[in-house]
Amino acid sequence: MSTTPLRGIKVVEFSHMIMGPSVGLILADLGAEVIKVEPIGGDKTRRLKGAGAGYFPMFNRNKKSICLDLKSDRGASLAKKLIKDADIFIENMRPGALDKLGFGYDALSKENAALIYCSEKGFLSGPYEQRTALDEIAQMMGGLAYMTGPPGRPLRAGSSVVDITGGMFGVIGVLSALTERARTGKGCHVTASLFETTVFLVGQHMAQKAVTGMAAKPMPARTSAWAIYDVFDTSDDDKIFVGVVSDTQWPIFCRTFEFSDWLEDASLRDNSARVDRRDEIIPVVREKFGSMTKADLMARLEKAGLPFAPIARPEDLFDDPHLTQSGGLLELTLPNGEETQLPALPVEFDGERQPKADNPPAAGAHTISLLNDLSLSSAEIDELLSENVIGVAT
Repeated sequence: MSTTPLRGIKVVEFSHMIMGPSVGLILADLGAEVIKVEPIGGDKTRRLKGAGAGYFPMFNRNKKSICLDLKSDRGASLAKKLIKDADIFIENMRPGALDKLGFGYDALSKENAALIYCSEKGFLSGPYEQRTALDEIAQMMGGLAYMTGPPGRPLRAGSSVVDITGGMFGVIGVLSALTERARTGKGCHVTASLFETTVFLVGQHMAQKAVTGMAAKPMPARTSAWAIYDVFDTSDDDKIFVGVVSDTQWPIFCRTFEFSDWLEDASLRDNSARVDRRDEIIPVVREKFGSMTKADLMARLEKAGLPFAPIARPEDLFDDPHLTQSGGLLELTLPNGEETQLPALPVEFDGERQPKADNPPAAGAHTISLLNDLSLSSAEIDELLSENVIGVAT
């Protein structure tokens, strides 16, 4: 199977920040032609600082950029020409904003009945649907922040996990709609949301309450499902996570680290019994691991086939041997000219990873070529430039 199964699919994207662009990113990485429509001067996401500085380069590779003034009649008309033969349209604007500009689903589907219109919103239909939402808002009101932080201190996850996962659900909806369109010839309106995505992510904790009658505690205060499932210090002032998550792994663990008394103790062969004696087991394991270097501990765990993980920082992943040797990082040149590597789509097709990616585009880098594809003359393009209806890369 090809690593670009969506080649030949045309996508027009009206989005910014993370949630909408992540939909376009995934579709583009899978081979679709994704045209990002930006305002004159470019998407403001390009100019974010601090924690937002990586948003644009991460979520906008493999796309074409055209800058249009959508509030002008001529700019809106050009955008509609792009959409008229598109397969997919992506937007993550505030509720009702695109309807006012003539780019709502009802308006666009009249001109292109096969169009799959993907809206990435804060909420699905219901009492909250007009509210403005952010990833952090969804994490707070959807229970994820409560489960992440210690009791009384809700804490958002250390990544835009809801934006990205909400984008993934949008892609799932879009691909399902493409399959349905192949049967019916008709497109549809797909909507994914931040709040409902968060609720889905904490569904396991809701199910725990339903099954046990007891509410789930925040993760830092939880009762572990396994006796050994924690972060441990090593002798060289480092840390490593280790989990022993099955009755099969328990004797392997005991033999690997010479816990002969536990190996012979029949009362510890069942996971539930080990959890009941966690307060007895964990201090002994901490002392053992604390006498070993990180390298020695990892070597033993890997040889035994037991679950473990070093505690990595994001910047450490640039040099991760698995990622660098398996095609897990894509070489890219950022708009400022700096070269870097960023994560590839985490999918293989018949053992093959995504091919080399195109760099995140400069604002308006493809404006002229896309207008040429719409059969505009050089004189028309010059006039649009002079009237500030379009923008090009400088």
